[in-house]
Amino acid sequence: MSTPQDPDRYEPPPSVGKLLLWILLFVFAAVVVVLGGIYFT
Repeated sequence: MSTPQDPDRYEPPPSVGKLLLWILLFVFAAVVVVLGGIYFT
């Protein structure tokens, strides 16, 4: 059994930065699509 003081339980996984990067990329792509649609209409 792991103890409550297990340091691995309180460390953020290394994939958080990559997930944040994907979210920012998705938001940027959405903004480009919206601005592109406004520009071409």
